Formats: sequence, C-alpha cells, structure tokens
Amino acid sequence: MADIHGLSDHELDALWEEFHRVVNMTSHALSEWLRTRDASPVTEPLPEEAGSEAGRHVLAILQKRRRDLTDDDVRLMRKVVDVVGSLSDEEREPESADLSRRHRLMTLGHDPLKPS
Repeated sequence: MADIHGLSDHELDALWEEFHRVVNMTSHALSEWLRTRDASPVTEPLPEEAGSEAGRHVLAILQKRRRDLTDDDVRLMRKVVDVVGSLSDEEREPESADLSRRHRLMTLGHDPLKPS
C-alpha cells in the first residue's frame, strides 16, 4: 500500500498510538488548561484562540480520526512525542518541583503528575 503522510500504515498506527499514550490529558482538560494558562485578571482569549499554536493543534488532533490526519498533524505528532520524551524523566515523575517543565508539557497535552 502507498505511504500516507510519508509513513506506512504500520508506522502511522504506531505514531498514532504513541501520540495518544504521551498525550495523557483529555481534550476537555487540555482545552481548559490552555484557557486558564492564557487568562489574565484583565482579559481572557476566546476559547478557540487560547493557548499556543502547538497546544491548539494538539487539541485539534485529539478531536480527529486517524484517517483524517494531515501532513501537518503528523509532523506535530512526531514533535510532541519527541518533546515529551525528552522532557520526561522517569525517575522524577511524578514530581511537582519543576513547575515550568510541567506547564510546558501540559501545553502539549501531557501532565507528568497524572498517573499512567
């Protein structure tokens, strides 16, 4: 079968599963986090504009079916898997001391304090 998004069906299945393993926040929890993260005492962004572009894109992917993925989705999924892997420290999780690390991961849909 022809490659889709530069991946074989098997590779795309593996990436899909790995992405959904590392993105351990629900779409609702991620959406809420992105809105909370961007809120200030004076203003709050519209829900569809809250959070970073990457965070909104992760949220969009969570709401898709695998067969509806775009090349941009696949690129971001690879990036999220790589970033979460590089920022995750099995020995330190679930430790709350590094708040900025946790918040960066949560912006990509991974809460290191959430039980596996």
